Amino acid sequence: MKVSITQLLLVTASCAFSLEVAYGQDQAANEGAPVPADAAASLADLQAQIDALSERLEVTPTLGSDRSSMKIFGRIHLDYWDFAESDAAINVFESGDPNVDPQNNIEFRRARLGVSGDVDESMLYKIELDFGHPNGLAFKDLYFGFKGLPHGQRVLIGNQKRPYGLDHLNSSRFNVFIERPFVVEAVNQDARRLGIAAYGVSEELAWNWRYGVYNMKDWAKDGEYVGDRLQPEVAGRLANTAIWEDGGRKYAHWAVSGTLAFPDGDPAPGGAANEGRFRTRPEARSQSRWIDTGRIAGAENYQLVGLEGVWNSGPTQVVAEYMNTWLSRDSAEDVQFNGGYIQAAYFLTGEYMPWNRKSGTIARQKPETNFAPGAGWGAWQLAARYSYADFSDKDIAGGLGESLTLALNWYWNANSSLQLNYIRGEISDRNEDVGGTIYSEGDYEVVGMRLRFDF
Repeated sequence: MKVSITQLLLVTASCAFSLEVAYGQDQAANEGAPVPADAAASLADLQAQIDALSERLEVTPTLGSDRSSMKIFGRIHLDYWDFAESDAAINVFESGDPNVDPQNNIEFRRARLGVSGDVDESMLYKIELDFGHPNGLAFKDLYFGFKGLPHGQRVLIGNQKRPYGLDHLNSSRFNVFIERPFVVEAVNQDARRLGIAAYGVSEELAWNWRYGVYNMKDWAKDGEYVGDRLQPEVAGRLANTAIWEDGGRKYAHWAVSGTLAFPDGDPAPGGAANEGRFRTRPEARSQSRWIDTGRIAGAENYQLVGLEGVWNSGPTQVVAEYMNTWLSRDSAEDVQFNGGYIQAAYFLTGEYMPWNRKSGTIARQKPETNFAPGAGWGAWQLAARYSYADFSDKDIAGGLGESLTLALNWYWNANSSLQLNYIRGEISDRNEDVGGTIYSEGDYEVVGMRLRFDF
């Protein structure tokens, strides 16, 4: 929606004129004189314009001109992580020292500010920067493109999410758990890459799809790729909302996604780093990645296939994903990695998880009653997730992770919430050598909290 400065001035002028005419009507009535017909007609016409523009302003106020618009948005995620328990092997995975355990931390996980909008009737843009770590400023969504193409498609050019992993395609503003599952983050670390991608949706909103060509490097912090081999990949996702009932309170979704990627397993000196690598943290914000294959030498290509499903009925939602990766090497045996998760969530206060059929992702949760001292308690949600990922095969000892996460979410209103997570997990098959001792398996417990706000 676009509201120009001209329209805003029209609203202001119309209000002023309306007051003047209304005042004239009152004066005429007080003096017993009839109200002029032309004044009454002008007032009615202007009032209709004011009502129409007011409705538009209440939806999404933006700035711009007659040819373009600009909407300002942002989010703040303030996290606290308490690494309550850890074995010696976990200490090694985190710090390299069996006697130094993971340290508790407080951080701005995200502090983003961005703008988006339209240009003329056929183009759009989005620019989003993350200031969470001032010494490591990063851009997130950074693209422009075309909309209104045949079959409802858009084409975007720039930094955007690769189309695999439902939990990554979901916005961090709406996800049920604080951090993403092992496999989703390991195969699609930070999600966004430079690419050209098309997005489409069927007329009845039952189907949506996205596909494109991307560069494999995450270059959000340095903004460039230097190397003779571009390390490209082709990726896509086809999604279907199979059930849609009760105004969206009951629905079912499934999707298939995947990629064919070509990392440079044998980079030339001075070239770009080999992007044949899979790594992730323990579903909590540790300083190091506890699952890490390293850059796999000789990686020629890999194929990834992901399956996902969602079922929602009123306050209850169940989500599951499974992803499998086959990687070919030029001088060693091929390897296979896989993982998945299943989670369930339930609103104690009767709300439900909204669904966006155009994108095939969860949407913004809205409490029936906002939290306000003495007035309302917001929305309360319980959730549990089991997650598994295996990135060890043949001579690659990236690690095998298993975890159980329990969550309590308190939604104050549609734009803010408090999230609490308790995680009990295990990492095995890492085989780290420290002073001649091999550390391969360890357990851990973590408690996390996030204050989440967006506008």
